Amino acid sequence: MMKMLLPLNIQMFAGDQTLYELKQAMATIGQQLKKVEGELSAKAIDPSASIEDIQAQQKSKEDLQARFDVIKQQHDQLETEQKAKLAQQRAGLDGIDDPKQKVETAKASLIRSTMRGKPIDTDIRAALGDDSSTGGGKFLPKTVSYDIIMEPLAKNPLRGHSAVTNIPNLELPKLSYTLDDDDFIADKETAKELELTGDTVLFGRNKFKVFAGVSETVLNGTDTNLVQHVENALKSGVAAKEKKVAFATTPKAGEEHMSFYSTQNGIKVVTGADKYKAIKAAIADLHEDYRENAKIFMTFADYSDIIETLANGNATLYTAQPEQVLGKPVIFADGATKPIVGDFSYSHFNYDIGELFERDKDIKTGIEQFVVTAWFDHKIKLKSAFRIADVVATP
Repeated sequence: MMKMLLPLNIQMFAGDQTLYELKQAMATIGQQLKKVEGELSAKAIDPSASIEDIQAQQKSKEDLQARFDVIKQQHDQLETEQKAKLAQQRAGLDGIDDPKQKVETAKASLIRSTMRGKPIDTDIRAALGDDSSTGGGKFLPKTVSYDIIMEPLAKNPLRGHSAVTNIPNLELPKLSYTLDDDDFIADKETAKELELTGDTVLFGRNKFKVFAGVSETVLNGTDTNLVQHVENALKSGVAAKEKKVAFATTPKAGEEHMSFYSTQNGIKVVTGADKYKAIKAAIADLHEDYRENAKIFMTFADYSDIIETLANGNATLYTAQPEQVLGKPVIFADGATKPIVGDFSYSHFNYDIGELFERDKDIKTGIEQFVVTAWFDHKIKLKSAFRIADVVATP
């Protein structure tokens, strides 16, 4: 009598088995079944084989066939379910009528695919405004780029006052208009600056990365929570970088031109006996072309000191609007360690196209990171449009 093959535990396939595992089991049992069938045929035609041997071989075949049928049923059922799920996912975007919901679903799919190292489907890219020129590469789709980079952020006080664009190889005139002769430029500082530095400004590409930590719970959560979590983190990172370079007192190498306080920009410093007088003098020192639209960026602590000095016990001044006190709109920014006065339309942030998105892992925490690599530049188009207010040291 032949030695029975070790039986497979059918129950092991009743749980969370993958389609691949079921296919492997079917292949293994199928090979065993084919072998037993061959042996059964050989015994059936062998006159020397006993009827008991033939019956035992027949029983082995029936057992293996029963096991094969059970696993095949499970395989076919799981395969049908997965095909239906895949078809539903592929038709998911087409079945969404609300444009906002479609974009949100597409964003969530992009994030999940990136975090799992899977390619981004073309319909996902299309829903996010990506064009065919990317060829399915790693360029950040236009909708995601716009929402992360171009949306005004309250966390960066310069947003809404400085210009922000998303244009590759941007080159702009320093003045918004010109005439047939340059004698119209009444501000001699501006005329001299244009003569020394030219009348156009070319934006460069300065690389930086923003990391958004994504836990497995968030990744497997709802589309809305996932997209909000990642976008809020990236927006905060972009805003922090913009503030850091624009108000840096000791800029990093290669970023000197981006700071209002950099000696490379050489913005004129106007002094006074105190912060209030220095700011008033800085406003007055601006040419009228810039003074009309001038705003003041300063710390809240500096403004509080000014109010305390001016009020001198009079509580009324504490309720006055900052513009009523200083004569120009005031924007509070902790980075503005010395008040900056000027027309901030001449401060310009530009993001070049070609942002990359990828994933990384924080080894210390185990949290996966959704990473955006971007290139941007901040240009002060005309230093003549700004003044820095400082207190002159008293002897």
